[in-house]
This record gives sequence, structure tokens and C-alpha cells, in this order.
Amino acid sequence: MKIVVLGAGVTGITTAWYLRKAGHEVTVIERREGPGLETSFANGGQISVSHAEPWANPRAPLQILRWLGREDAPLLFRLRADWQQWRWGFAFLRQCTPTRLRDNIRQLVALGNYSRDALKALRLETGIQYDQQIRGILHFYTSPEAWRAAQHAAQLMRDAGCTLESKSVEECIAIEPALAPQRNRIAGGSYSPDDESGDAHGFTVELAARCAALGVSFRFGTAVDKLLPGRNGNIASLKLRLADNSTEQLDFESFVVCLGVSSAALLRNLGITLRIYPVKGYSVTLPISDPRLTFSVSLTDDEHKLVYSRLGERLRIAGTAEFTGYDTTLTPARCDAILRRVSELFPGATDFNRALLWAGLRPATPSNLPYIGGTRYRNLWLNTGHGTLGWTQACGAGAALAERISGRWPALDFRFCDPVPGH
Repeated sequence: MKIVVLGAGVTGITTAWYLRKAGHEVTVIERREGPGLETSFANGGQISVSHAEPWANPRAPLQILRWLGREDAPLLFRLRADWQQWRWGFAFLRQCTPTRLRDNIRQLVALGNYSRDALKALRLETGIQYDQQIRGILHFYTSPEAWRAAQHAAQLMRDAGCTLESKSVEECIAIEPALAPQRNRIAGGSYSPDDESGDAHGFTVELAARCAALGVSFRFGTAVDKLLPGRNGNIASLKLRLADNSTEQLDFESFVVCLGVSSAALLRNLGITLRIYPVKGYSVTLPISDPRLTFSVSLTDDEHKLVYSRLGERLRIAGTAEFTGYDTTLTPARCDAILRRVSELFPGATDFNRALLWAGLRPATPSNLPYIGGTRYRNLWLNTGHGTLGWTQACGAGAALAERISGRWPALDFRFCDPVPGH
């Protein structure tokens, strides 16, 4: 089958890989000059099945109200005259029930486990390198209240099949000795030994090269303008906008949307509503100054909504969530909050004068569940809305969707969007 994949982030590239391996003729369209240059570029680096607790949980509404107006808040809603934001917000509140929390965690764990296994198989097959660390993820807490509050979701994740071991302070330090100076500040932790970390951008670039070697075609510097429906319940063609502002129309047998935060706007004209809203996340990349003071196990600082990964000779600290439309401007207070936290926990480990700051837009759904599957158009498919878990879910989502498009059902207990549900 002749298939076009729209978007060359980590989700688009993994989708292209698995479709090509299934024998399809694949073209990838990307408006940027290369793969992985937007949300995949400088994310937190974690392959984290243990991040299966959605933002939408029974504690979230009160927590968000407490954080309103705080520039350094881990989760910040900047209320705007934007009906898409308000509609997304009301859908988010509907997900903040114990029943929906349990169901969403179950699905996120299932997809995360499936995806991590797919990544391991891909790595074994290709030998791909991307500064990966196969040492698990340690969640630590510096507030006893936050530690106690986290236990309910942790048990739900265990019940769903996530390996998540409760750890004492001394056990946390044994796993990551760089935390030893903070012994008196740590309240407890949990450890997911099967989780991983690695450079999502490096992986995306390397896998794109392998895709090209297998015959996948790439069109960079080319924006998707419109999908054009036919008369038989299918999408007939794709209208592109080129760098010189001219247009081009191409025909394919199937179309796969992997456009992240741009997915909803593209599909709106087709009568398809996706509950996707951009959530700005920040990251800081720092050189290692003293390896003796530096963490090597990937960490999650749950109270501050930060993740820490070691990528070769670099440290990547990423997180926070800012609902502020499509603006990617760096807010100094939020960058400073990340740097301050790193300085508190790991003094002397890095040179803060050489910090590389970045912000990107995550395609978030109210439930944190992505859109993977079909639509009302028989040849239009979705793989988008992965929020903060795009790197974690990329291989599994791509592999599962390639199975669906090829007429098979993957061995995955996940609620595919056929047709697209309202999240």
C-alpha cells in the first residue's frame, strides 16, 4: 500500500519504520528541515512506563487552583480567551474521577509496556545508539505529604502491570548515590527497574536514516495544508504547501496523521474533533562538570514535575506544564525554577553558565490517552496526542498502528480510536 505519514517527530518516524517493515511504500512529510526538531528535540529522555498517572486525577483540580498565578508552578494554566482551551479544561475535569483514573492508568501501563518491549526489539535488530541508559527510573519525594499521596496511584500502576517498587530513603541512595547529600530531605521513593532513558532526538535521527536506507521517502521543508476527501468515504489526496508558498497535490492510498499539536486543526475541516491542546514544557541541557557528583540513574522529582536523565556527557532536566496556547517563548521564572532545583539537589555537578534552554509543545489530551487508530474515513489514521509520553509510547504506537493498517489486530489491550472518541 502507498502510505503517507504526516510528521517526522519520534512518533512519525517510528510509524514510518514499522509500516515499511510491514512491506508498505512509505513517504514522510515534514515542515521542518529534518526529523525530530520540535517536541522530540529536547524532551526529558525517559522511557517511563512508571509515569502512567495522568494529570487528571481527583487531587488535580484543587492543586491547580493553588498554583494559579505562580510563575514557577509545576502545572500552570494561563487562562485565555480561547474556547479550545476552555473546552479542553472542562473535558480534563471530567477525567478527574477515581473510576476514570483507574481506567486511564490501566491503558497507559499496557501501552507503555508494549512500547518498551518494541523499543528493546528494535534496538536488538538495528543496533541503534542514542545515549541510552538501561538502569531504571527512580522516583523520589522530598515532602512526606507528597510521598504518602503518591501511594494510591502507585498501587493502581502495580495492579495494571507496572513494576514499581517502594523504596526507603537508604534504598533510594543505594540506587543513586548522587542523592546522598540530600539524605535528610528525601521522604521516600519508588523504583521502576525496567524503565530506561535516552536521547529522543538522537534516536529519531538515527531511525530516520535507517528508514531511508529501507526505501522510505522524505519530503522536508514541506507543510501539510489540507486533506481532501473523496466521494467514497475516503481521503482522496493531500495538499502541500512548499517553501516558496506554492502548492502541490499528491494522492496516496492511506494517510497517517502524526502532527502533534497541529493534528486537531488539520482534521477540524474534515469534521473530526480531537481533544488536543498544546502544553508547553521546558528543558535544560547541561554539561557534566564533576561525574562524582552527577546522577547516572534517571530520576523523577514528582513534586516539581521534573525528570532528570544523563545523556552521555550531558544532563537533561525537563518538565513543568504551561497551558498558554501555541506560544513557545521561554519564561525566565520557569527556567530559573528548574536550574534552582538542580543546583539544590546536585551542587557542583554542572556548569550552569553553559545551560541550553528549550521549550516545546506537547500534544496533550484531557485523559493523557493518545489517539491511535482509525477515523470515519476508511483510509485516514491517527497516531497523535501522546502528551508527555511520546518518547515512551512511540515504538509501541507505531508498531500497533502498522498492524492495524495492515489488517491485523496487535496483541495490546488498549482502546483504539475507531471511530475517534471524544476524550
